[in-house]
Amino acid sequence: MSLETVTAAAPVSLTDGAVQELKKLIDQQEIGADFGLRVGVEGGGCSGMSYILGFDQKKDGDNEYNIAGIRVFMNRAHGMYLAGMEIDFKNGLDARGFTFNNPNATSTCGCGSSFSA
Repeated sequence: MSLETVTAAAPVSLTDGAVQELKKLIDQQEIGADFGLRVGVEGGGCSGMSYILGFDQKKDGDNEYNIAGIRVFMNRAHGMYLAGMEIDFKNGLDARGFTFNNPNATSTCGCGSSFSA
């Protein structure tokens, strides 16, 4: 398997708010240069699939993207579930945290962290 960086457009996007929060987390937690943001899905959650969002090292089967200076890793197989998804960061009175706007989701749970496609 190859660990090359994909230069094509990333299948997901990060809002300015998400980029600012991620860069703050990278600085605060002293995330090393060999780590990137893993975006993906896994089975489970109240709607069938849950989102994965966290810092990780690149693995076989991953594509790598650069979004606003942030290394983003995504397993190639997850692209069909995440294509066109926007990740945002909310910091308001009613909600705080990362949110996922996924056009591929046919239904989502109330908490917004799981979906079905």
